Amino acid sequence: MTEPRSYRNFIDGEWVAAPGDPFENRNPADRSEVVGRFQSSEPDQVQAAVEAAARAYRTWRQVPAPKRAEYLFRMGETLARRKEEMARDMAREMGKPLREARGDVQEAIDVCYYIAGEGRRLAGWTTPSELPSKACFTTRQPIGVAALITPWNFPMAIPSWKMIPALLCGNTVVLKPASDAPLSATNLVQVAQAAGIPRGVVGLVTGGGATVGQALRDDPGVALVSFTGSSETGRDVATACAASFKRVALEMGGKNAMIVMDDARLDLAIDGAVWGAFATAGQRCTATSRLIVHRRVLEPFLKGFLERVAALKVGDPLDETNDMGPVINESQMEKILEFIRVGRDEGADLAAGGVRLTRNEHGRGWYVAPTVFTRVERGMRIAREEIFGPVVAVLAADSFDDAVALANDSVYGLSSSIYTQDVNRAFAAARDLETGITYVNSSTIGAETHLPFGGTKRTGNGHREGAAETALEIFTEWKTIYVDYSGRLQKAQIDNH
Repeated sequence: MTEPRSYRNFIDGEWVAAPGDPFENRNPADRSEVVGRFQSSEPDQVQAAVEAAARAYRTWRQVPAPKRAEYLFRMGETLARRKEEMARDMAREMGKPLREARGDVQEAIDVCYYIAGEGRRLAGWTTPSELPSKACFTTRQPIGVAALITPWNFPMAIPSWKMIPALLCGNTVVLKPASDAPLSATNLVQVAQAAGIPRGVVGLVTGGGATVGQALRDDPGVALVSFTGSSETGRDVATACAASFKRVALEMGGKNAMIVMDDARLDLAIDGAVWGAFATAGQRCTATSRLIVHRRVLEPFLKGFLERVAALKVGDPLDETNDMGPVINESQMEKILEFIRVGRDEGADLAAGGVRLTRNEHGRGWYVAPTVFTRVERGMRIAREEIFGPVVAVLAADSFDDAVALANDSVYGLSSSIYTQDVNRAFAAARDLETGITYVNSSTIGAETHLPFGGTKRTGNGHREGAAETALEIFTEWKTIYVDYSGRLQKAQIDNH
């Protein structure tokens, strides 16, 4: 076997090692394979990266936005050329099936191209003054050094959602990827370097959240923290940043519900349920964790759904005949298996799965069988808590109003969907479901990059990510400018009244 490759931090335009022992990034489909070795950074490396970003900010913010955009467009072109290579790296490091990994890289490509176009549309507005010979207009201003703390489940797409808009707006960034999937983020930073982005503008530090994440969050040189992860950690980030008035953008958990009404096309609803519940082994914040099915169609829906679940192929994510790969690591697998034990103890019926897979190739990795609970009641933990694994809870609803009430009975509010052929019900659901995203006749997953992404309640703090214009709100401050060319002192609200 060849020696695993070692990867370094990227600080002030150089790839540098940390003094401590590196950590291993292992393939969750085959834990004997070391994908790479990465730096176990300490707070002084974080500080060096932030200081370099702060120095670079002074000149990067002065680069015209259309010129900043050219770097981002070149990044998109490089990602497109290297898409297959990077998708394979991603499938190996976090277990996402190869076709999904290609989609993850494609999201980064799409973000680069879309945001590059915003370089010539980074607009404010003009408005008439109430006084003569006076101009009033607004501009967007960058904020400073942005700390980007990202998860492992979308290891290139989510860093791109944060990095690319931040750079376009004139900020500099320091990226801390999840330790379970640092290679994809490293690949993204390598692409930024290849695009010629000036030194210090982009930094990368790897390591644990308790050391690197907290040091980055607390560094006084950081003006903004953009975090994606659990609601519990997000609360800690927001609380810590409040003391120094850092801007904070949070994208956190979900307990997403898909409603199947009695007039739904069940074949389409089953397609959506299988994809929503088991894509990425259920490790998506938008995963379909609850299926709320009208009692009139519950029996035929379950029959078709369970047949499809039984037919899913679970295995090596690089084998394109497989439908689902492993979960990310042993601790996550044990958490999922514990939730399955809780569901059984609470009295739900285990209709499919519920076990760790260990035969043949499965024994080398962290595999959990696609799991379905039926006869779930709204108060059960499996109906309320985010599991982040291939486990779905099926609840019965008596009516449209009952289904919407069940869907809204959650502390989260990220994604929702409804299957119905009634246009009135569809629009009522879009109005009444308390989520940031609602799909009609589609699954709870599949957001497109040019639209706002984010949720309500404990899912976020009001910001929206992605490549939509709403992402620019995270990474800019509004500045209002008044130009008085009257040649005399004029007093608003006074001289004209």
